[in-house]
Amino acid sequence: MDPLAQLVIIWLGVFVAIFAAKKTKLTPVLFFLAIGAVFVNTGVLPSESDAFIAGLAEVGIVVIMFALGFEENTSNFLTSVKRSWGIALFGAIAPFVTAYAVADYFWDNTNMAIMAGLAMTATAVSLTMVSLKGEGLSKSTAATGIMTSAVLDDVGSLALVAILVPITTGAAPLSVAGIGLVVGKAVFFFAIITLLGAILFPQTSDGLLARFPILRKFGVRQLFIFADGEHTTLSVLTIAATVGVLAHMLGFHPAIGAYMAGLVLKEEYFHTVDSIGENQYEKTRHIVDNVAFSWIGPVFFVDLGAKIIFDMDILVAVIPQTIILTVGLFVMQISSASLAARYTGKFTPEESVMIGLGMLGRAELAFVVMDIAYIDNAIFTDEVFYTLMFTAFFLNITVPVTIKQWKPYYEGTKTLKWMKGG
Repeated sequence: MDPLAQLVIIWLGVFVAIFAAKKTKLTPVLFFLAIGAVFVNTGVLPSESDAFIAGLAEVGIVVIMFALGFEENTSNFLTSVKRSWGIALFGAIAPFVTAYAVADYFWDNTNMAIMAGLAMTATAVSLTMVSLKGEGLSKSTAATGIMTSAVLDDVGSLALVAILVPITTGAAPLSVAGIGLVVGKAVFFFAIITLLGAILFPQTSDGLLARFPILRKFGVRQLFIFADGEHTTLSVLTIAATVGVLAHMLGFHPAIGAYMAGLVLKEEYFHTVDSIGENQYEKTRHIVDNVAFSWIGPVFFVDLGAKIIFDMDILVAVIPQTIILTVGLFVMQISSASLAARYTGKFTPEESVMIGLGMLGRAELAFVVMDIAYIDNAIFTDEVFYTLMFTAFFLNITVPVTIKQWKPYYEGTKTLKWMKGG
């Protein structure tokens, strides 16, 4: 099939997926994957993607991860860390251990189990925030706790992916020296990111640019205001790609670098208002989001969904694994995040349960890990891949449903006996 025709078909499918997502209030990611699966199994798309589509899909996930990091308010994130660290820590350990244990029991393969644990660790904060917004709770205390915890969760998951993927894929030897080398590379990479965010980018009194004024002419702010900010989008995407290339050179997935690049770019680096009265930061973020979530990013998910070839034997075979993993993650994610919110974050019982429910979703990062393990490195078998995909699908369905059901208790219009006096 002509690659341009294939792209047109994918974009038409994206329209359908976005419409379905708005009607169901579920994350569009689920429908992008479903569209890819339906198209490939009905012969609309070929089972082997054209090199152009595969390359565009890789660009798509890099831009998606950059956009997710770019939309985070670093200052709000840092101020909320103290209250939310326990939710992120225990809310990540529990699903990792659960997924690892289930995968290890059924498939008896340590590398599969590690990657399954990584795939099921990170929370889909975008899905939760959309669900909370639909219920009028996007500015609530619980929403803030979920957002901060999910970002911490994602950053920690990315660090684990950076360290563990080279080991599980065999790129680094499973030895003290091999593990030390991978950890050293990860520390070096995150040190560079810290250097960018703390010293090179800021034009403050304690930044490098303040000590060497001549460097101000080459600072990131000057880059963004060049030609009245007309090329700011090009500038930020170039930074994302550059850090992604650096991550890849160190043996990590480029998406990890792109996410971290987005996280260290702050609103203060941009024009407040350009010559035509537009907020440069908001304008740039809007363009990046449009690229990431509307026309290039979705190609990644549709292409990934096109890897799901319906095989009734496999579908039937993974029913027990899917049920056990879904139920296990549902119980362990809610209980661990809720207890952590209550006893380390000092949230109310109602807020704690809402936070636990909000941590159920699995989206972008989960599918990045699946892509690395299944497509790039053949660590997952078909059975493991299908099990994780179905589990993520069912967990995501529970997010808007459970939040809607818990809303009356959260707002106090209904009360459970164990909450009285809590």
